[in-house]
Amino acid sequence: MATSTPKRTRVDAVYDALRADVLAGRRPPGERLKFPDLSAAYGASVSVIREALTRLAAEGMVTSQAHLGFTVTELSADSLGDLTDARLVLESLVLERSIAEGDVGWESEVVATHHRLERTPLLSEDEPVRVSDEWVQAHAAFHAAILAGCANKRLVQMTRALRDEAELYRRWSLPLGLERDRDLAGEHRRIMELTLARDAAGAAAALRDHIAHTTRLLDEYIATAT
Repeated sequence: MATSTPKRTRVDAVYDALRADVLAGRRPPGERLKFPDLSAAYGASVSVIREALTRLAAEGMVTSQAHLGFTVTELSADSLGDLTDARLVLESLVLERSIAEGDVGWESEVVATHHRLERTPLLSEDEPVRVSDEWVQAHAAFHAAILAGCANKRLVQMTRALRDEAELYRRWSLPLGLERDRDLAGEHRRIMELTLARDAAGAAAALRDHIAHTTRLLDEYIATAT
């Protein structure tokens, strides 16, 4: 029996278009999202725009304040710095424990997720300035895999929460960052190789460099935008 494909609504279409514009940096951090302008730009009613923005707010891409309406999420150097500092400390600690405690099954998952990440196109096929959703999923799976060997699952959950909070920043680092030839594949390959070699200190250092690199790109953007 054939299964039917859910029918896409006008809200779905506007949500997709707005989301793509935010992720590609065409609607930059901090931009006020005014209903008349959005209705004209996307050819949709205010009610449709409002529902699409509400979805984006639930994902942390836009914020809503009483009497001020919707705004693309701010890119704050202080907030980004605090988040990065927490990730540098916690993720490197959990990776070191993962290397010490992970078994052969864990190693296999690291290899498999890295293979998928390396084979997944970074950029969206129809919009080469935007990171593809498929790559984002493969990237998240790889980073989750390298930390999954840690026996303390509370620590693992904390790293996952911090990484989820940083997702929008990671996506912005490509369209808003000034470095167009970053070797992301090389960074991930080095982290994998050091992890599999059970070089805890080297792998943790490579992971910290990887995280800090993204933050540096966004700090440079913030400096030029202000």
